[in-house]
Amino acid sequence: MATRAENLTAALQATLGDKLASVTTALGEVTAVVKAEHLLAATTALRDAPELKFEQMIDLCGVDYGGYGMVAWTGTPMSEGGAGAPLAGPAPETDKVQPIAEHAPRSADGQAREHELIPAGARFAVVYHLLSVSRNHRLRLRVFAPDNAFPVVDSVIGTWPAANWFEREAFDLYGIMFTGHPDLRRILTDYGFVGHPFRKDFPLSGTVEMRYDPDQQRVIYQPVTIEAREITPRIVRVENYADTDVQKK
Repeated sequence: MATRAENLTAALQATLGDKLASVTTALGEVTAVVKAEHLLAATTALRDAPELKFEQMIDLCGVDYGGYGMVAWTGTPMSEGGAGAPLAGPAPETDKVQPIAEHAPRSADGQAREHELIPAGARFAVVYHLLSVSRNHRLRLRVFAPDNAFPVVDSVIGTWPAANWFEREAFDLYGIMFTGHPDLRRILTDYGFVGHPFRKDFPLSGTVEMRYDPDQQRVIYQPVTIEAREITPRIVRVENYADTDVQKK
């Protein structure tokens, strides 16, 4: 007997066809990736197709995959296969996203590995969490921006009006533009904020700071004065706590 995830996967493949770049199941959750040029047609089908009926968009967020899968972990092992402090690897050099491979490699349990489903050189993506109240299905939908230098995807406000403020948040924090949005402007950061704070290349201490100037008797902006420092906590876990020698130490 087919599981709910298998039934949903089959319905997605039948309904979306070539609009679907990939669909995977992990931990009972289904994730579908659609091509950017087919986003609006795909979301309309997801909402209106009788076998899908995703009437509600619960959440929308941006993702920055800069350096994803290229991080080396070194230091004191925390567990078998674990490691200590991270060392950031080089960021992808290309500004153009390559297509997802049709046959993604599989892990031991037959599931497609998540990091191998990311298009080569892709950096920015938008993720939608959808709910079908009618059919009691949930779906994670992902679309990658074709251009890393200027990430743009279509707005889905016409499909799910609730996306309005969520798209503004993704624009504010990640700098992702949404074609067709009626009022795309910042929603969380302050007036005059420079940059997008959730991007991987944004400095942890920011670029400017705000303070009250008693001489000018007003709030002013100035370059940040916080000194750069290592804030990665050092975590050391002893593997065998029952060892008497360890307990004596």
